[in-house]
Amino acid sequence: MSKMGENGAANYYQRAALAPTEASLELGVQHGASKCFDDDGRLKRTGTVWTSSSHIITAVIGSGVLSLAWAIGQLGWVAGPVVMLLFSFVTYYTSALLSDCYRSGDPLTGKRNYTYMDAVRANLNGLKVQICGFLQYLNIVGVAIGYTIAASISMVAIKRSNCFHKNGDDSPCRVNSNPYMIMFGVAEIFLSQIPDFDQISWLSILAAIMSFTYSSIGLALGIVQVIQNGGIKGSLTGISIGTVTAMDKIWRSLQAFGDIAFAYSYSIILIEIQDTIKAPPPSEAKVMKRATVISVAVTTVFYMLCGCMGYAAFGDLAPGNLLTGFGFYNPYWLLDIANAAIVVHLVGAYQVYCQPLFAFIEKWAQRTWPKSEFITKEIQVPITSGRTYRLNLFRLTWRSMFVVVSTVVSMLMPFFNDVVGFLGAIGFWPLTVYFPVEMYIVQKKVPKWSTRWVCLQMLSLACLIITVASAAGSIAGVVSDLKVYKPFQS
Repeated sequence: MSKMGENGAANYYQRAALAPTEASLELGVQHGASKCFDDDGRLKRTGTVWTSSSHIITAVIGSGVLSLAWAIGQLGWVAGPVVMLLFSFVTYYTSALLSDCYRSGDPLTGKRNYTYMDAVRANLNGLKVQICGFLQYLNIVGVAIGYTIAASISMVAIKRSNCFHKNGDDSPCRVNSNPYMIMFGVAEIFLSQIPDFDQISWLSILAAIMSFTYSSIGLALGIVQVIQNGGIKGSLTGISIGTVTAMDKIWRSLQAFGDIAFAYSYSIILIEIQDTIKAPPPSEAKVMKRATVISVAVTTVFYMLCGCMGYAAFGDLAPGNLLTGFGFYNPYWLLDIANAAIVVHLVGAYQVYCQPLFAFIEKWAQRTWPKSEFITKEIQVPITSGRTYRLNLFRLTWRSMFVVVSTVVSMLMPFFNDVVGFLGAIGFWPLTVYFPVEMYIVQKKVPKWSTRWVCLQMLSLACLIITVASAAGSIAGVVSDLKVYKPFQS
């Protein structure tokens, strides 16, 4: 836990609205007179390359890893791995560009941009700031819904697995996912009261460990399945026409691009993660780039292993959720462990993604109604001797309502695979590619029509085409799901 949490200091994001000197004086310490503060007057950041890597891994190795076997199944042994490698390179490259935008000007002493929107505001015009904010927070809302759906699927899988084991393979074992979505929502209401990003490192590290756990189990089961099959399934071009129609083949291939994009997406919270890194030297950008290299390399290896081994095990019948492809039978206990690890991971990943949205709304409310005690007052709640929790009624109310609404929407639209593809599609180009590229061009003063400028614009255009195509494929999938859809039933 950070020093901020240990000392029971005031809400980190509430201080964002205060001038550095005011923030220091509020704690009774003259600005610059204590080692407890950074150059901007905020409480000293304690993040390292390893905590940053854990945040990224928690965000990246999410439920998206489970759909990669299906995605490779649509593209085949040639295009599937190639597309995955391309997305990993693009993610790393644009993340490196974005990390250079954390400080405006000098990378060691320049003005800090605390959020993705702050970075856009410092480099681009007002309209682009508004578009960025809308897309970023819409994507975060979508991720919250997607993670709620994915967690409920894993909890239902545990329930059905135990039911089959107890009552026999012929038992219907029908399970409604709605109660499990509600359970997940209740847990998130409590965890959402953690005031800010800097205080969830422990949850992020736990979630990262869980992601390795279920990915490893999925990989091991895939290897065992390949051995049982007596060989590798699948084809060079993916699912064949005949198994599906030609049009379905096109739509599913496009949706696979969206699934892979979603599996790599974390740029929307990169600046917020970078803002937890301790002050230079070295610069926060250098630390963030090292964390990005580590994280993207690790996740790509896991993605390749899980996606390719899942496709090798199931071939054209690779499921949208890898773990459900192994059925609900023996080793049922191992599948239960994997699904439980998914749930714990998603509990943490939900917080990693949602904290920037929470902070944005709370800072906006503080600026709009600075004299409202409901919004600004914090109540001291004793936890242990010498430690207190600062309860803010606005934070309690609005964050709880957000979780409730996202849970209800999840109950209305339980389409895991198509939701994953659509989220990946709409968020990939603007947030992972376009804004980082445009900000980098402005910050580094890249001359128009220079070789570097043309290459960056070509990268952006190619990713835009992929985004539009992926979104179309995912929408087609959602339309297909709606034909047999019944609200609040699963």
